[in-house]
Order: sequence, then C-alpha cells, then structure tokens
Amino acid sequence: MFFVPEKENSPSRYDKLKIRADADVREAQRTLADCIQQVERTYPDALVIVLGDFNQSNLRYELPRYKQFIKCPTRAENTLDHCYTTVKDAYRAVPRAALGLSDHVMVHLIPTYRQKLKLTKPSVSTTKRWTSEAVEELRTCLDTTDWDMFKGATHDLDEYTDTVTSYIHFCEERILPTRTRVSYSNDKPWFTPRLRQIRKEKEAALKSGDRDCYREAKYRFSKELRRAKSVYSEKLQQQFTANDSASVWRGLRQITDYRPQASKGQDDKALCQSLSLHYARFDTSSAMPNTSPPPSVTAPMDLTPSKAVPSSSPPPLTISPPPHHLPPVPPSSPPSFTISEQDVRRQFARLNPRKAPGPDGVSPSTLRHCAEELTPVFTDIFNSSLESCQVPACLKTSTIVPVPKKPRITGLNDYRPVALTSVVMKSLERLILPHLKSITLLDPLQFAYRANRSVDDAVNLALHSILQHLDSPGTYARILFVDFSSAFNTIRPALLQDKLSQLSVPDSLCRWITHFLTDRRQYVRLGKTVSDSVTISTGSPQGCVLSPLLFSLYTNCCTSSHQSVKLIKFADDTTLIGLISNGDETAYRREVARLVSWCGHNNLQLNAQKTVEMIVDFRKVTAPLPPLALMDSPITITDSFRFLGTTITRDLKWEPTISSLIKKAQQRMFFLRKLRKLKLAPRMLAQFYTAIIESILTSSITVWYAGATVRDRLRLQRVVRAAEKVIGCRLPSIQDLYISRTRRCAGRITADPSHPGHGLFSPLPSGRRLRSIRTRTSRYTNSFFPSAIRLLNTK
Repeated sequence: MFFVPEKENSPSRYDKLKIRADADVREAQRTLADCIQQVERTYPDALVIVLGDFNQSNLRYELPRYKQFIKCPTRAENTLDHCYTTVKDAYRAVPRAALGLSDHVMVHLIPTYRQKLKLTKPSVSTTKRWTSEAVEELRTCLDTTDWDMFKGATHDLDEYTDTVTSYIHFCEERILPTRTRVSYSNDKPWFTPRLRQIRKEKEAALKSGDRDCYREAKYRFSKELRRAKSVYSEKLQQQFTANDSASVWRGLRQITDYRPQASKGQDDKALCQSLSLHYARFDTSSAMPNTSPPPSVTAPMDLTPSKAVPSSSPPPLTISPPPHHLPPVPPSSPPSFTISEQDVRRQFARLNPRKAPGPDGVSPSTLRHCAEELTPVFTDIFNSSLESCQVPACLKTSTIVPVPKKPRITGLNDYRPVALTSVVMKSLERLILPHLKSITLLDPLQFAYRANRSVDDAVNLALHSILQHLDSPGTYARILFVDFSSAFNTIRPALLQDKLSQLSVPDSLCRWITHFLTDRRQYVRLGKTVSDSVTISTGSPQGCVLSPLLFSLYTNCCTSSHQSVKLIKFADDTTLIGLISNGDETAYRREVARLVSWCGHNNLQLNAQKTVEMIVDFRKVTAPLPPLALMDSPITITDSFRFLGTTITRDLKWEPTISSLIKKAQQRMFFLRKLRKLKLAPRMLAQFYTAIIESILTSSITVWYAGATVRDRLRLQRVVRAAEKVIGCRLPSIQDLYISRTRRCAGRITADPSHPGHGLFSPLPSGRRLRSIRTRTSRYTNSFFPSAIRLLNTK
C-alpha cells in the first residue's frame, strides 16, 4: 500500500502493529490509544495511519473518531487486518491473493481522498466595510433626518414603516463602502499580505538558483511567519479574555481548515415554484400565487443628509388584497403594554452584526451602530403596531431558504423551510416574548420556554416514570415518539387566538398575534432564483422568535387524561409514555386515539412514517405484543431513539450515548492541540477546554452518568487525562462534575414548587435529610432522582 499525502497533511506518521490472539484485548486497546494520542500531541498536523493485524480487537470504543477502511475478510471469513485514519473516504479496500504461504490475504488500499483545495471552489464575497468614518457618516445622516415628516406624510402604518425601512436601506447602500474578497479553503488567518509577498520572493529566489539569496529569503520568511503566528496568538487570547466565543470559533475553523459541508444551491425555477406551493399547502387561501415579483427594497432618489424626506417616497411593497379581513380594534382599546425607548435601544445594541438582513433590507449592523438615532422612530412604529393590533406588511414578509435535511434529496419534504425575516420584526418579537412567558396556566409537562426547566428535566422525569413503573413485576412500558408534519406551518391563527384568550392573555395582544400570522407574504429563494410570492394565513414562520412559544401555547391543552399515560412535551417534540400492567393496554391505546383526534381538530398532521415506538420490557417470559397503528398505518418499532439529544435504548443502557459524546470530544481535541501549537497560555487552553470539550463530555450528564458502566466512565476520564497532558494542568474529573451538577440541578428543583419533580424531594420530619426513594433494581437506583437524593443527604 502506498499513500502519497497532500501538502496539507504533511508530515505523516504510519504505525504498523500486531495484537496477538492471546493478548489482553482491552489492555492492548488502551495502550494503543495512549500511544496514538501521544503521537497526536507531538504532531498535531500529521496524518496518522494505523494498520496491522488486530485479531478480534478494534478501536471503535477507545478512539471512535478513527475510521476503519478494510471491510473484506482477510483470513477465512474474518476481518482481522484493519486500517485506521481520521480522514473521511481515504481508501477503498480491494482484496488480493495471499503472499507466499501467508494465511492472510493481501489488501490493496486505493486512495480515494482528494485535497480540500481541489474539492472546494474559491468563494467570492462582497461585504460592506464598517469603518469608523463610514459609521459616523451614517449616524450623521440618520440623526439629521426628520422622522416626523415620514409619519406626517401618511396615516397608513404599512406605508409609514415601509418608507422608513427603505430610506434606512438607501442610506446604508449609499454611504458604506464595499470590499470584494476571494478566499480559498486552505487560507490561514495569520497569513498576512506581507507574509504572502515574502513567500513570493522566496519562490523567486529558489527559481533563480542563487543559494545565498534563497537562504536569506527563507530566513526572512520563517521569521515573519513566527511573528505573524505570535500576533494571531495574542489576538486569540484577547478574544478569550473578552468572552468573544464567536470570533474564537471562526478563527479555529480557519486554523484547522474546517469547512462544514454546505448545501449546493440550485438555480431551478421550477423547483423554486414547487417548493413555494409546497410550503403553502396547509393554507387554502394560497392556492393561486401572486404574479407580482417578490418584495425588493427600492432606494429612493438621492438625498443629502439633512432634515428632509424623499421628494417621491420609495415604492412600498406590492401587497395583494388580503383574503382574510380582520376587523380592527377600536381606537379606544388600549394596548396591554407599551414599549419604552430604553428597551428598544437595549435590544438594538444586542443584535449580532453578522446576521443577514431580512426582506426589508435593514441590516442588524445598522441597527446596532445607529441604535441611538433609530430608537425613537422604531419605538413609535412598535407602539403604533401594538395600539392598532396590526403588524406592518413589510415586517411580516419572509424569505424561505430551503435547507436540505439529508445529503440525498428524494422529495420536497427533504427540504426544511427556514424563514429569513426582518431584523426589526425579530427585535419587536423579543420585546413581546417576556409578556407571553409570564403565563401561569401552562401544562406542567411542557418543558420548553419555562423558567427552571430544561431538556434534562424532561428526559429525567420520563425515565423516572418508566423505571418506577418497571420496578414492579409483570410490567412494561410503550413509548411513542410523535412526529408532526411541518408543525409550525399548520397553526391556525383563529384557533390560537381562542387558546390564548383561555390562558388569560390580553385581548389586544391576542389580536396582534393573529394579525402577525395572517396575510403574510413569503417567497422561496434557491441560490439566485426567487419564486413568485404567496400570501398565506396559516402557520408561523420557522425562524421567528415567537414561533416555538406560540406552538407550545397552541398545544397546551393537549394532555393525558389517564394516570398511567404520560404526555411529555418540549415545544414540538411530543412523547407519549404508556405504563402497562398485567398486559392491559386499554388506557394507552385510548390516549393514542385521543391524540390523533385532537390533532385532527387542531389542524396538526401526524407523520406516521417518522413516528416510532419503543417497547421497554424486562420480563423473563414475554409474548409478541399487538402492534400499534396510527391512522391505519403501522408504527415502526425501534430499538433506540434520540430523545431530546440523548439516545435512549430499549435496554436503557448508555453505551451508545457515551460513545457518541467521546467521539465528538476527541474530534475537538484536535483544536486544543492546534491552539497549543500557537503557544497559547495554559489558562486560555483550560478555558477553551471547559467551553468546547468539557461541555460535550458533560452534555446531559445528570441523565446517564449514574447508570454508566465502569468501563464507560474510564473511557470518559481518559479524554480528560489526554486534555491534561496537552494543557499541562489538572482538570476537574467527570465524577466531580457529575456530583456538582446533580446537586445544583436537584437544588433548583427543590426550590421550585411548580416543578413536576418537586414532590419527589420529600423532607423527613427532622428537616435535615430527604426521604429516600425505595427501589428494587439497580437501573432504578442509578437513575437521577434516587441518586440526587443520596447526594443531597451526604452533604
């Protein structure tokens, strides 16, 4: 086998080994893993290839991020010879005849890897340059504009808002300079223009054949390279100190040549039109698309930055006649609350300047840099919108960007509709969000958008219900993981308004939300191709700030009526748990039928193909269980399911979850080694480890660590030890992190009487200790609530 590494993988390290058949497999795997990690620490840029006779062992548990390429049998019917490397699709293995009297066949490993520079085309991007001079000129322009003249020119809120946003976009386009940049996939962030010039001089000296000149150019290049890396290292340290995680992560992606696989845009007009109609299929009023072009921000005529308005207002968005007319609220009806200029200014100052502008063309950078100048006019627009219970049409318009759900597209359902909405509208939604979060009449088993609630609480409570039930003989559990078809796109605004009124939401806010979801214009953009716009009055855009909470409120009344059936919800993730005793599934099947009926009455469509069921049954003698059907479609029985980020298996073991976490952590260890090569201080490396690697290893740790095996705990701790060797200092152990986080989580639950798990922490008459939960099996004993009580009692 010969593999010629590309320049980006230089240097390379090849390791050949043989694990004897009578060797201790686990000890051999641990030793090999330690050796490989030592090589990775010494040569963080090297391509490591491990190949040889592994017999019955493998690296799947110790180093799950290494990929094995030999799949064919190498001795009789067994695959004893392996080849591991971290490069995806590096080889294609072809078996050959054995060499001489060898009992192992030869394997020809044909390289299939291509250099990243050849796989990715150079990207050309044009960006605005937010220089201090340009920002100051933009502020002056907006500050000297008489916004009262915009409001006095019309009594229509739509025209008023559209004129203001178009004028702001015009000023931004006219004042800010642009820069066009060509970037390659192998660009390094520290490779400055001066360094690039010195490299050209070095290459010219090499071609000239003058050794002295080449030696001098090579020395200058090495010196400048060290200086550039030192400067970039100091820049990273400043970003760590300022807690600028976004900038740090962007720098790491450049350092490591990490390029996420981007979806390829298709300039297909027919596909664009089909997707537009597909996303509007739940709305009967949008059967015929508008023939008008999608909204585009048109700049008014040239203006001087003085107290003036355009002589001819910028053309407003062309809105088709609304199919649903909502009667306006009488002018005397006061809004439930008003928005202050201080709140708007604070919201604009928090905007991320790297986010894309919406269809109205107002960029978040403009709102952030010119928050002081734009706060009065947008505060007036926001309060006028709340007072009239109407949302300006230009703020409701959205651009749908289809994002592929999987690599191979088989139909329109394989595209996820992500809405690109106005940044101004998102700011208004964030100001309204706290008023909806304060609703008290919510289902206690809805864990999304609730104070002191998390996905870990939902998973822990679900597992507690299952394990407590299975602790009794003759019991089993059936878990239905429900999937909705385009959940957010099926919300009926009229039904939502009735549900919000029942939850004591002020009538003016209910009507404002209804108007926000009604008569919305949207169009699909695929690459540079844009579909015709469609006006719809059903659903909530997937990408709006309020959409997840509105869906939670929409499904608030969907609850279980039987004690043996639990309905746990986290936004649109719905799980039905049937606790079966003595084989009686009547209550479970009745609740499934009630759920189907409720979805039919509330315009929610169940996806029977993606809805799966898992049966947890530890009885020694079992009979085949009757299948479950959903709308005449049989439900698939699965052995494992990723439930709110945690993989749940039918035997309730945690090896798949832990292996997945270790694989992700080992992949990010590469970033830590690269930072060490840049000579960052150990304190900075420890901060990076805590934020990037430790957060992965401790993801949902309160759910699975107590039930993990000793072997899995050692595998987790081995990653921590590898990080300690790279950083050069002690790090918190996984055991200590589990204890501290479990105690903190339990303390949060005991302090919240409204939490559904609060009643499980019952104090003894003395008040110094908690009442232990009686358990019969080790599975139940090692679950969260019994373990948390033991930890709190041993303080």
